[in-house]
Amino acid sequence: MPSIDIRGAVDSLANSRGRSARHLLIGLGLTAAAVTASALVARANAPTEDNPEAYSDYEELKQPKFKPPRPAFSLIWPPLFLALTLSGLRIWNAPKSPARTQALTLWGVVQALNAVWMALGPRRLGGQLATATAALGTAGAYVWRAKKVDAPAAGMVTPYVGWIGFANVLTEELWRKNRDRPTLH
Repeated sequence: MPSIDIRGAVDSLANSRGRSARHLLIGLGLTAAAVTASALVARANAPTEDNPEAYSDYEELKQPKFKPPRPAFSLIWPPLFLALTLSGLRIWNAPKSPARTQALTLWGVVQALNAVWMALGPRRLGGQLATATAALGTAGAYVWRAKKVDAPAAGMVTPYVGWIGFANVLTEELWRKNRDRPTLH
């Protein structure tokens, strides 16, 4: 029966060959914590059955016709967050260089913008649109920089960039349809 090389599999997935287990665990902790913080902000601001309008007491916004059903978001975000975590971990484990530092900085800014965008929700559509646009640009810059450090890490974030682009279209359409209605009371 062939033996399973767990460390080899982890090294391949996390780009951690030559790194200590401690370095790998610190990176995993930092990247997972940053992405988890964004996810928790999203969850804290998500509507529930008890409070479908968790954001504020505004009337129902006019929705775009092409908005995906709410359950789709629950299926899409977890793999995107997982890919963001793994991408950041792969960059963390890359050899030290100015490109790595730039990529890690951009990755961190993407996480911060995610948290801000989700915290704003539809309370402030203009602010959400500006934040989502900044997140899209920063994520694109991260992909560009990460590709120079670790191409698979850049590839892992490409679906996120596409999703944020689509989210920008939805947010812009919400803003356009509702700009004459106050959304924060």
